Amino acid sequence: MRERVIAILCSGQGGQHAGMFSLTGDTPEASALFAHATTLLGGDPRSWVRSAGEGALHQNRTAQLLCTLQSLSAAAVLADLLPQRRCVAGYSVGEVAAWSIAGLIAEAEALTLVTQRAEAMDATSKSEQGMLFVRGLPRAVIDKLCARREAAIAIVNPGDAWVLGGQSSALDAIAIESVQLGASRVVPVAVHVASHTYLMADASPVFRGNLGAVRIQCAPRAGSRLFSGVDGTAVFDTLAGLDKLALQISHPVQWASCLASCVEAGARVFFELGPGHALADIAARSYPGMTARSFDDFRSLQGVRAWLQRVTADG
Repeated sequence: MRERVIAILCSGQGGQHAGMFSLTGDTPEASALFAHATTLLGGDPRSWVRSAGEGALHQNRTAQLLCTLQSLSAAAVLADLLPQRRCVAGYSVGEVAAWSIAGLIAEAEALTLVTQRAEAMDATSKSEQGMLFVRGLPRAVIDKLCARREAAIAIVNPGDAWVLGGQSSALDAIAIESVQLGASRVVPVAVHVASHTYLMADASPVFRGNLGAVRIQCAPRAGSRLFSGVDGTAVFDTLAGLDKLALQISHPVQWASCLASCVEAGARVFFELGPGHALADIAARSYPGMTARSFDDFRSLQGVRAWLQRVTADG
């Protein structure tokens, strides 16, 4: 039997929760990751998430670290089952985890990098900022809503689904007007910086410097196809890919293109490494004939492993 190509999707912020490490926290495969994350967080993330309030869970630096840790720890405990033939894409901060899972950045360095990424973004954020999800309005309308305000498209999802970033007051006004214009869904996103917009322009070169200080492999591991968030194209030139990874902080994430590229590369299964299941939901809605699940869907590690063995064996 030949393994199916799987698309591994690494989550961004928003889905972190108290039980997010319940399947990976006690595993020997992830112990070194949790130890390094403890030094970066200032406490053991496994116990910290269970006692932290919502505000602390969604603090930018902490959120980026926790979400990356979840993806990397899940990948570590499933390393023996994840097929060699894989597409890898990351949503927002998840792109750093994607680079690691594709074999380009060591796991511990990826955790350190996302804290540096968040610090650069926090230093750039001069006032109250946030993000807003809007579904059901065409691009021209969204552009017009943002043009008059300090806001911009941050993430392009399939099906006229947009994440906007900007000043909180601008997003509040856009939310009201979007509802009036007939948007089918308008909800705030639990991120407190204007990620992937021009308001983060100063953070991109800082993070590029951080990336330049880290050892990067010359190419993804054999069988892996890594896609860049800013244009959905495969990363073949590592240096150019690093430039895009830094620019992604201040440029829109083309998530619809990333999913399409995974499908074009042969993927027939989407697997989100969590936390949450937002990316699996987007993939299932966009490609209803394909399997899409999240690590967070499962109650046991044995359940994840049994499902993964089943869907990746093309019989």
